[in-house]
Amino acid sequence: MNANSFIIELIIMAPPLLLALTVHEFAHGYVAHRLGDPTAKLAGRLTLNPLKHLDPLGTLAFFLIKIGWAKPVPVNPVYFRDPRRDMLWVALAGPAVNLGLALISAVAAKGLWALAAVLPYSPLAKAIIVPLNACLIASVWINLVLCIFNFLPIPPLDGSKILMGLLPPQQAQSFASLERYGFIIIMLLAFSGILSSMIIPIISFANRLLLA
Repeated sequence: MNANSFIIELIIMAPPLLLALTVHEFAHGYVAHRLGDPTAKLAGRLTLNPLKHLDPLGTLAFFLIKIGWAKPVPVNPVYFRDPRRDMLWVALAGPAVNLGLALISAVAAKGLWALAAVLPYSPLAKAIIVPLNACLIASVWINLVLCIFNFLPIPPLDGSKILMGLLPPQQAQSFASLERYGFIIIMLLAFSGILSSMIIPIISFANRLLLA
């Protein structure tokens, strides 16, 4: 990829990526807050300001290996009435919001296509519609990546916390002990290509389905 192509990709992907990462973490904090945990709010993370949530390495990774992450919102299960159940809902909130954003972006992209088809041609309209349409299409893909990637049952991803909420307590505790190795496992899977072979077919299928 040459410098011009990278800059164009950055301009198109940056807005939907910032939004996707921000709402993902905000959703975790919001649900935790509604369930009685003030930790995210006290840490200044119950906000839609992307600067509060961005992880520089995770953002860069999205452009390099097409998998990225934000700074995890702090959650303290001690405030929950039912820690296992409530952690499950907190973990589910992030990927669920990304799936919702993917659906909204797909509907908006289709609406924009329909609008472009009936509008008379004008350079100004093209200059607005083309990049906006590219951002919406990128938003579908980015949000599907974050949704499906985070559903993987690898600690500390959201899927692992969902699984721990479903497993019997003893098995959940044993599974949680893997979290210290989670980042290493994810990096090994990513750089070996195994991670892409696992999730890209699912993401591609969902992307085609939404934008068909």
